[in-house]
Amino acid sequence: MRIVLEAIRLACTRGDSALFTSLSFRVEQGSILRIAGPNGSGKTSLLRLLCGLRQPDDGDIRWRGASIYSSRENYHSEVTYIGHANALKDELLVEENLRFALRLNGGSPTDDTIHQALESAGLAHLAGMRVRALSVGQRRRVALTRLALSRAPLWILDEPFVALDQSAVAALAKYLEDHVDGGGSIVYTSHEDVPLRVSRAAEVHLGYVG
Repeated sequence: MRIVLEAIRLACTRGDSALFTSLSFRVEQGSILRIAGPNGSGKTSLLRLLCGLRQPDDGDIRWRGASIYSSRENYHSEVTYIGHANALKDELLVEENLRFALRLNGGSPTDDTIHQALESAGLAHLAGMRVRALSVGQRRRVALTRLALSRAPLWILDEPFVALDQSAVAALAKYLEDHVDGGGSIVYTSHEDVPLRVSRAAEVHLGYVG
């Protein structure tokens, strides 16, 4: 199977402390990689490196054989990143937030596609509400609805299962499984041990700090 994402001898520090050094791994097309490790081990920092939001202290990241730093715009158009924070604007309506986020990624969603995505997520009744009025769980579900609208081949997700109830966890797991089955690739962190029915899955374990 084709290697699409490759981390080569990555090093990352926080202050005077090394989070990880000489970290290498590969992600195949149609596979999922879980980043595991204790709090403070650098999981979120690693995801930010993979997204191109931060440069490593050493090493390189390659997408389809080329360094992501040689063509940042093209790479970013191929990635959907949802961080631990939901990146929603409190003053905007739910549907406006989704439209804004997708346009930042170069998409051009229609009102119909946004409403269909919200309906499939069971959130159609929230479309006209301002984000500030939503619960923590509702905010997370709205942020994750971006996955239903994403056409990016690579998803990078930081703790996607946090603050979700059982039905929302099951729905998200189905999104992830369908993306992998369709030839997409996923890198994610999670403290939740959610079983995913995919044929190719791997883990990278970051070490304990100190």
